Amino acid sequence: MSISRRSFLASSGAAALATPWTSNLLRAEAPLLTVASRTLDVKGKAATVFGIAGTNGKQGMLASEGDRFSGAIRNATGEPLIMHWHGQVHAAADQDRSRPDGGTLAAGAHDTHDFLLTPGTHWMHSHQLTEQQLLAAPMITRERAAGDVQDVVVMLHDFAYRPPAEILAGLGGSSAHGGHGGAPASAPRAPGPSGMNHGGMNHGSGSSGMMPGMGMMPGMGQGMGMGQDMRLHANDVAYDAYLANDRTLDDPEVIRVEKGGRIRLRVINGATATAFFLDTGSIEATCVAVDGSSCQPLKGRRFPLAQGQRIDLLLAIPGEGGAFPVLAQVEADTRQTGIVLATAGAAITKIGENAREAAPNATLALDERLRALNPLPERKPDRTFHLMLGEEAGYRWTINGKVHGEHQPLEVRRGERIAIMFMNPSSMMHPMHLHGHHFQVVGSRAGQFAGPIRDTVIVPPHTPVMIAFDADKAGRWFLHCHHLYHMATGMMTELSVS
Repeated sequence: MSISRRSFLASSGAAALATPWTSNLLRAEAPLLTVASRTLDVKGKAATVFGIAGTNGKQGMLASEGDRFSGAIRNATGEPLIMHWHGQVHAAADQDRSRPDGGTLAAGAHDTHDFLLTPGTHWMHSHQLTEQQLLAAPMITRERAAGDVQDVVVMLHDFAYRPPAEILAGLGGSSAHGGHGGAPASAPRAPGPSGMNHGGMNHGSGSSGMMPGMGMMPGMGQGMGMGQDMRLHANDVAYDAYLANDRTLDDPEVIRVEKGGRIRLRVINGATATAFFLDTGSIEATCVAVDGSSCQPLKGRRFPLAQGQRIDLLLAIPGEGGAFPVLAQVEADTRQTGIVLATAGAAITKIGENAREAAPNATLALDERLRALNPLPERKPDRTFHLMLGEEAGYRWTINGKVHGEHQPLEVRRGERIAIMFMNPSSMMHPMHLHGHHFQVVGSRAGQFAGPIRDTVIVPPHTPVMIAFDADKAGRWFLHCHHLYHMATGMMTELSVS
């Protein structure tokens, strides 16, 4: 069992699931989830943050494959709220407020939802600056095929005592958007609809794609051109701490595991502006899923995890037992956070908050090696879009030179195969996230491949990345950078499926 003094998904982080998973989905009158303020102790200082509590009072939600997300969501924050069910591709467009014209959930009000939960490691978060204040939580739907393993959930965050509006101002930026549905000026701002001028370059049904058996996109595998600045940059926000399950390495969560036991480690990067490298130390891990979608098993000890991404790793605890730190190191930095897996009686040693060497910059190297367990069927794209990710003076982040509000939606028809090539001549990595769909990573400078199924992909500086998906749900779906401050200052467009 978890021996943490703070409760965070104890039933997930602690329980060996030899018996059937018990869903906490509600069939009573109380809210299914309540969004409210809470207080954390961060490095000896009290911090007021947000949380999303289930009926058991714990952060987040646990369910089983086949369950429905059915019940009321209560906004007890005192502010207008826009929730996003990240990775829940069965949620119809009107079941997620993080959409054009989605509006806000007023303080004290309830939303009612009813949709089939998407199996896998997913999460929920606000689509506003309040995400920086930890308004996010796991949304786990355990797969029927997960087997007799102990599930351990780890939620990563970057933390600052400063309010997010102050952080944004310090970066030199300002929100490029109004609210999704007219949030008042005093509320945390979130992108919303505006004009529709100058959009993505739609090359139509005659464009070549990058699914197996098809030709390479023109220019793929070559330099990005455009006189780009080849310097790399990461971590444009100075954070006070990095958290794993709400705690720093000054006082990490210690999770009880069994000697010789099998662990499914479900890690969610809920950080606002930080990518991490996950390190399993002395235990070799096997990656079995990313972004909630199964992949062919791949062994390793270090895995990149961008904002919004998730990874499922299988670990075998040695028969002799011991204490086994699982660390998340900040991209291009020495700072780190993490948890400790420990068998009964194991000695827990102090872990420093700085690694000996800086981590590298996040790249697409993992996705170039991963292969989807259930890839998309081979099919030529009906439409291919090219999206240029850019940075301009005044902390203005763009897609094809435009911020959201100046964009033109990517117009497609339901049932079409869509390919998108991201091109990034900017100095920073962008984790690009598509709402309402999962896509397959199918190409980069390394060539074409049947990569993993995801909903958020790393687009490194000066590297073209191609994704493909079937537009199977009508509606208007956001496509944006999951670096909160890049999204807030313009790096977002939308996919319109008719």
